[in-house]
Amino acid sequence: MKKSMALFAVILCFQQGRAQEILNKIKSETARTIKKEADTSKWNWKSGGLLSLNISQGSLSNWSAGGDNFSLAASAYFNYFFFYKKGRHSWDNNVDVNLGYVQTTSLGSRKNDDRFDYLSKYGYKTDSIGKLYLSGLFNLRSQFFNGLTYSGTTGVLSSSFFSPAYMIFSLGLDYKQSDKFSVFISPLTSRFTFVLNDSLVRKGGYGIPAGKRSVNQIGMFATVNYFNAIAKNITYKGRLDLFSNYGDHPQNVDLFMTNLFSFKINKFFSATYSLDMIYDDDVRLFGENKTSPALQVKSLIGIGFLKPLNVRKRTTGSISGINVL
Repeated sequence: MKKSMALFAVILCFQQGRAQEILNKIKSETARTIKKEADTSKWNWKSGGLLSLNISQGSLSNWSAGGDNFSLAASAYFNYFFFYKKGRHSWDNNVDVNLGYVQTTSLGSRKNDDRFDYLSKYGYKTDSIGKLYLSGLFNLRSQFFNGLTYSGTTGVLSSSFFSPAYMIFSLGLDYKQSDKFSVFISPLTSRFTFVLNDSLVRKGGYGIPAGKRSVNQIGMFATVNYFNAIAKNITYKGRLDLFSNYGDHPQNVDLFMTNLFSFKINKFFSATYSLDMIYDDDVRLFGENKTSPALQVKSLIGIGFLKPLNVRKRTTGSISGINVL
């Protein structure tokens, strides 16, 4: 927990200047009415995304330095977003899917990445220039396949599809500086944790007592989202979620952070670097006795195929084949 709080403090230090700037803007923008100039690129629906496929392979023969004779790693990332805005209403949706696999002669085959994440926010504009919204948020996050924790080459089932799964319902204020940056803060959030795998239900874990399949927590929630081209041929997509459970050690803030840097090499190839960090005080699978929480870190580097999905804008009642009633 000390490592998590130290990381949390570092993040807050980096964000302090940004947060003060945001607060100053909110105060000035909600206190006056500004006449907006005509928008030459008006749209009601906007969609786009990103597809990335990476693969690496290595082999050794009579190699004195040692190592695995064969290794193969493959990973895929898919992102899709669609936004809606009309009058005072806005609706933002984002889907992320990560899958990764690695095989070596000494360790066999293992997955090294597995996540799906759906985030949806509805907002009602409360200021005159459309940056501050009274919002409701829904988030669902889980995985597709079985996850194992290893002691040497022996793996023990620790997670599976919807085991765990996290579902958040939240009401709060959303500051949207642009489509690229937003900060959502909620003092009233309901977070459900589910475990549906029968063997994991019998063991208990993830804050859920043995024999039960779900638990609900009420607390404070904040999420920061950012997506932008930070340099020529370099894009960054990041998200930081913080949750404090009012009912059980609220000082132990749960953290979920994803970072993805994409470096475009040419029309067909790119390099990607992803860094994910998770701290959940209810996930007690670590330490000497495998009964302690810890900061989880996942770092992946890959070179492969990167395809941004074409951004589409429409003022009609449908987008990408989805009919809107």
